[in-house]
Amino acid sequence: MRVLTGIQASGKLHIGNYFGAMKPMISLQETSELYTFIANYHSLTTSKSAELLRNYTIEAAIDYLSMGLDPEKATFWVQSDVPEVLELYWILSKFTPMGLLERAHSYKDKVAKGIHPNHALFSYPVLMAADILLLDTQKVPVGKDQIQHVEMTRDIAIKFNNEYGEVFTLPEHVVEENVATIPGIDGEKMSKSYDNTIELFMEEKALQKKCNKIVSSSTPMGEPLEWDGDNIYSIASLFLDDEGRRELQERYKSGKEGYGHFKKYLKELIWEEFAPAREKREYYLNHLDEVHDILALGAAKARKIAGAKMEAVREAVGIYS
Repeated sequence: MRVLTGIQASGKLHIGNYFGAMKPMISLQETSELYTFIANYHSLTTSKSAELLRNYTIEAAIDYLSMGLDPEKATFWVQSDVPEVLELYWILSKFTPMGLLERAHSYKDKVAKGIHPNHALFSYPVLMAADILLLDTQKVPVGKDQIQHVEMTRDIAIKFNNEYGEVFTLPEHVVEENVATIPGIDGEKMSKSYDNTIELFMEEKALQKKCNKIVSSSTPMGEPLEWDGDNIYSIASLFLDDEGRRELQERYKSGKEGYGHFKKYLKELIWEEFAPAREKREYYLNHLDEVHDILALGAAKARKIAGAKMEAVREAVGIYS
């Protein structure tokens, strides 16, 4: 089974990225033919700094490798190193009705949150479709907010196939239901776009300060606290097994601890979870040539598949080559 996933290089990676995409993805490399890329073209929809985009791209690569992505088991590259995706993006635009893009929930949500609307943001689902279809992807792990984009990819592929034959594989989305939406420090979906994230590799003091900013109720110390729907609990529960969640729920209900205690507990959970990754990250930061070699090898593998697919697409639509 061929699986594809990617992440934008638009900021430092955070807990939402880890539980929503990275952790499930790293598990998939043991059971699937995994392809994963750093979506720096997608990141241009919000990036305003060339230097930051370059830095975020290599940092994302280092973070993925530090978290356990194994280049011996998965194909890993930077989106812009497979330029065929932009050619396919343009060709697929012909098969994308305006109404389909206008119904995109993610676009509407980002504009409502104050992100400046532009063509790149509007046509984001078409580029995502090109990412997926270029490699004959079968499964696409996504958060709930991205399910619609995979469905749009299928719609575009079906339109193309109806006209030219079975050129594209129709992908299916895969969602980890229990971690599909990770709350940020403000209770909204954790997202770099909303500036409400808890980053994976923060200094310990900075991590505690970020946890202290998590929005909670005003229930005073000494009274039982409601764990269900609490943002601190929702994030902490991601790091716990069933027994650990039950124990934390009992602590909430006891009234013996306040939100400050649970914010400190959350910091400790996060710090311990990522301790091994911090050591690996230090290694890769000091061996950048090795990171670049891994990405180059992954791009070469992806381009081999992409090149063959584009030959079929060009032949189908009549592009001279």
